[in-house]
Amino acid sequence: MTSPLRATLDFLLHDWLQAGSLTARERFSDHSRETFDAVLDTCERIAREQYAPFNRTVDMQEPRFDGDKVILPQCTHDARLAYAHSGMLAAAQDYEMGGMQLPYVVESAANAFFGVASIGIGANLLTTGNAILAHGTAVQQQVFAANEFNGRWTGTMCLSEPQAGSSLSDIATRAVPDGAGFEADPLGPRYRLTGHKMWISGGDHELAENIVHLVLAKIPGPDGRLVPGVKGISLFICPKHLVDEGGRLTGEHNDIALAGLNHKLGWCGTVNTLLNFGEGRYPVRGDAGAIGYLVGQPGEGLRCMFHMMNEARIAIGMAATMLGLAGYYASLDYARTRLQGRPVGAGGKEAAQPPVPLIEHADIKRMLLAQKSYCEGALALNLYCARLVDEARTGGAQAAADARLLLEVLTPIAKSWPSENCLEANSLAIQIHGGYGYTRDFPVEQYWRDNRLNMIHEGTHGIQAQDLLGRKVVMQEGAGLRLLGRTVGQTIQRAQDSGHAELAAWADALAQALQQLQAATQATWATGDAQQALANAVPYLQAFGHVVLAWKWLDVACAVRRADAMLSGAANRGRTRAAAYFYHYELPRIGPWLAVVARRDMTCADTPPEAF
Repeated sequence: MTSPLRATLDFLLHDWLQAGSLTARERFSDHSRETFDAVLDTCERIAREQYAPFNRTVDMQEPRFDGDKVILPQCTHDARLAYAHSGMLAAAQDYEMGGMQLPYVVESAANAFFGVASIGIGANLLTTGNAILAHGTAVQQQVFAANEFNGRWTGTMCLSEPQAGSSLSDIATRAVPDGAGFEADPLGPRYRLTGHKMWISGGDHELAENIVHLVLAKIPGPDGRLVPGVKGISLFICPKHLVDEGGRLTGEHNDIALAGLNHKLGWCGTVNTLLNFGEGRYPVRGDAGAIGYLVGQPGEGLRCMFHMMNEARIAIGMAATMLGLAGYYASLDYARTRLQGRPVGAGGKEAAQPPVPLIEHADIKRMLLAQKSYCEGALALNLYCARLVDEARTGGAQAAADARLLLEVLTPIAKSWPSENCLEANSLAIQIHGGYGYTRDFPVEQYWRDNRLNMIHEGTHGIQAQDLLGRKVVMQEGAGLRLLGRTVGQTIQRAQDSGHAELAAWADALAQALQQLQAATQATWATGDAQQALANAVPYLQAFGHVVLAWKWLDVACAVRRADAMLSGAANRGRTRAAAYFYHYELPRIGPWLAVVARRDMTCADTPPEAF
């Protein structure tokens, strides 16, 4: 029997996004619908057999440090090995890199199964190979990226520091040239790093023979002092164990020491660490300082790292979405089987009637429809963004340029909207379970805990809002926002021409919402005062996200009608009802959000600290 998630992925991939059309492109010409389905089959099986049964295990048996190494449950080792053996670590990579050359949208869909099954295990699959492929030398690509993609090694991103979380301009980790001739190392210009990095997922473990840390650090200026701001930030490869140019371990432990494990609210099965670089616990060749190899050019560390950060933001949006779906599926099953309350007749509750399943009650249906509209809508958005990645890589010149620009605008939404609204879906899943939802007898409390982290992962909600309103919608004199408007307009036109009254009504509502959003954007920047404009960036992000999700639901609903004009299938009726819920209950919420944006309301910004 096809699982609900698989049925949804199949519809979105093939009926909506037409993923099969990508096989006409040279890069994907070896593939077909059959190979795409085989990849999804494999991932669904691995997730079902080696991830889902151990989700509670890794939540309860957190990583621990025995004084020598980090200990993880055996199931985590087994699950990662199964994933590595499947080839999915290199799913979208070139054949020459050991990859399958799958479309990124297919890779994203296949990885969805792991997010639903166990985010705590799945988050141990991080690699940094894409950033190294984009900015590293040929030797760095072959030594570090290739060995991450084949599963021998894992990777981390080392950005934040104890005193500088999201404020990367304030990082204090230093990198100095490693003596005379430091540029001659075949692995790249060699530096010595000293500093501390915090919140490093996968920072230390025994899951693989090596860990490739990508580290942001500042190279001192000529006067020996660190350059203020972000200009001096560079990117370095710092392997846990040193290697030669052939990728062989030299037997030397790099001067990177585990300073402690962070124990979080959720993602408890994922190692999260504080790392000390260059403290001298593992002196390399007689000197303190962790060996790091420069990636790209000095001072371009943020540009290099943000190549990966943008991918990570979309991945976090997908993780939030899958946790929301996991809660939805659990609460749907509970609502169908739990008998509670009696039907309401014309005269009130009919006490003589037997109790009915929860799903018979209108408010339970409301909460289920809300979850379905949030989570399946967010899944559509994230797969659409993944499809844009494929277009940017393999489309014609104009199509590729448009895809890149749309991705710039949509990435803050793809990360933040699911992180907020799929968390709300998890809260509704707990509510449907009633008192049982607060207990560990049911999984929904864990899904909520796991998902609460995603509002902070890879840039907080507030940071994404500042990025969207402060940079993305005004860059290139608003070109991205205009392109989005034209693209949404095409969907509106299709719906209006469809002959379906419901679709036409939604199209009219979306057109009005888009006009409100564009007017608010113009109004908030009318004075050119950034402080005023950005004072309500978060309400702007919320409204912008709702407009984007309404667009995705309208586009999906059009695809539903094309595939099943009479809505004869239960799944298609469900998709249409979720779209209806979003248009009737959610899209109208943008009015109050955009009102404070348009009038540049300073209530929050002007409140002095002492007033609190």
